[in-house]
Amino acid sequence: MHPLWVVTVLLLQCLSSHTAVITEGGYPYLWHKVPDRHGEQPPEDGVLVIQPWDYLQRMALYKWMLNATDEYMTSMGSRPNENPLWNLPLQLSWLYKSVRLADPTSATTCGHETGDILCVSPHSWWACVNYYLSVIPFLAAVETGLLGQGVTVQVQAPTGVEQDYCASQEDCDVKQPELMLKWESFYQALKNLSTSDLPDAEKKEQILKFMWDAQTSSLEASSQCKDLQKNYSEPEQKFSRIWIESTEFMAATHIHSSLEKAVPLMAPLPGRILKEGDKPPNIADLSEEENHALYIFYWMESMNSNLEGALKNMWRSAMCSTTARKRGQEVLSNLFLDPKFAVAGLMSIIKDMSSTC
Repeated sequence: MHPLWVVTVLLLQCLSSHTAVITEGGYPYLWHKVPDRHGEQPPEDGVLVIQPWDYLQRMALYKWMLNATDEYMTSMGSRPNENPLWNLPLQLSWLYKSVRLADPTSATTCGHETGDILCVSPHSWWACVNYYLSVIPFLAAVETGLLGQGVTVQVQAPTGVEQDYCASQEDCDVKQPELMLKWESFYQALKNLSTSDLPDAEKKEQILKFMWDAQTSSLEASSQCKDLQKNYSEPEQKFSRIWIESTEFMAATHIHSSLEKAVPLMAPLPGRILKEGDKPPNIADLSEEENHALYIFYWMESMNSNLEGALKNMWRSAMCSTTARKRGQEVLSNLFLDPKFAVAGLMSIIKDMSSTC
């Protein structure tokens, strides 16, 4: 394990009372409340019916995907929970704890403590975006046979929304053919690499490339959720846009988002929906770590905008080798976790990394 991660984990454990808590017992919230395998959920007339507008049902999709792919992830390392897909259920856990899955219009009590707290609102922009990172990857896993042969899935759609969600894997092949292909390519690569004679380090790098390619494609497809952003305050809308952009910076480093490594990076995410008047780094009821992370999000968005997208393009170009990508991971960790890190030196760091390409 890289020394930087050891220090980061220890530091965040010491500050746990001041940062958002996104796990319980070391796992995403209510992880132990969902079945380990899809076979443990009784089918209806031979069809596996999933209700992704319930938090436990959506979390179950992640658990089934993780358990189905673990056997192909031996090149990731020998420690428990090395599967890089762990970042997905952790994201869902953060959305749940920060009440971002709830109805932002307050027209219903869906997702709120006054109603069904496990309800996932179809009016939530965050829930809509997460749909493209949960239901569609799951349907692609079914399509590639990872969950067994002959599995038929029916997805319950919410009522009263404009988004044209998938009802089955066949339906998704029509509505989201390119995105389904991205995730199917990732799963197929897992199978092929598991029997390959390539060194584990090279297998790992290829797996991470395919995975992050699929995840960024999901975020691009989630642009169909855009109309739902109007349900939030201007600060939350701005954060949501920046959050999408920041994922591309992370994806370019091919970070190995195991359970252990992903938790520290998500802990500083804001633990509540932002409201009018929130201006980092001086939001009184958010922790110093949350304020700092938000400040960096805003700074990077401003820098990239001022450079007309050049910052993101330069960053992608700089991530040209395994060595450069490891350094990129360290830079991002320092940016978001170390308030003393000099952000003014980021451009020179990127240029230095680019010079090795």
